[in-house]
Amino acid sequence: MFVNGGLLPLRILLVEDEPKIASLVCSALSAREMEVAHESDGRAGLERAQAEHFDAIVLDIMLPRLDGLEILRRIRASGNRTPVLLLTARGELRDRLHGFELGADDYLPKPFYVEELAVRLRALARRDRGNALAVGDLCLDRLTRRASCQGRDIDLTAREFSLLEFLMRSAGETFTRAQILEHVWGYDFDPTTNVVDVCIRRIRTKIAEIDGDLPSPIESVRGSGYRFRTPE
Repeated sequence: MFVNGGLLPLRILLVEDEPKIASLVCSALSAREMEVAHESDGRAGLERAQAEHFDAIVLDIMLPRLDGLEILRRIRASGNRTPVLLLTARGELRDRLHGFELGADDYLPKPFYVEELAVRLRALARRDRGNALAVGDLCLDRLTRRASCQGRDIDLTAREFSLLEFLMRSAGETFTRAQILEHVWGYDFDPTTNVVDVCIRRIRTKIAEIDGDLPSPIESVRGSGYRFRTPE
């Protein structure tokens, strides 16, 4: 996904309790320009997966406090469709099949090559991003028309979704109200209407209910219009 001419790094969540493996994977993926968040126990991993947006999740099955298959079951039950790769010493067919039945996207048994892990993660994220648009903590699924912030769903109307998608596609670029009306509503600018301002105010309010401590991602540009804030 390209945002303002640059490629956003993949955000990966690694849930792995073996320190040496975790250190190796974090170093290898970071060297390949991926942002890696690591948790060493299942319950903390589940909380992180539910609280933040990631491009892919790497789950060990044998974890303290909560095993990887239960984490997978719970995140899928919550509607989270983030690609999941199971990483484990278990190599039996029944374990692989059970993981896929629960919603896993890929499987890599230990021992493994970190080069292969990196390639698999890029492939999973590329496939998932075909219908996804993500800037910062906000993510839009253009296939299901679902929006989320930090992994939590935002209840948007069809028009609000279209407006947010329009701004996010060109993050950092300023659009006038006339341009927004033309592309989102499909009619010429009426200088007396305030539908754009009202719609943006509703979107800001809904995002603030999840991420109220940070500035709104939609900026007002005085005398010009609006733009979607690019991640710093």
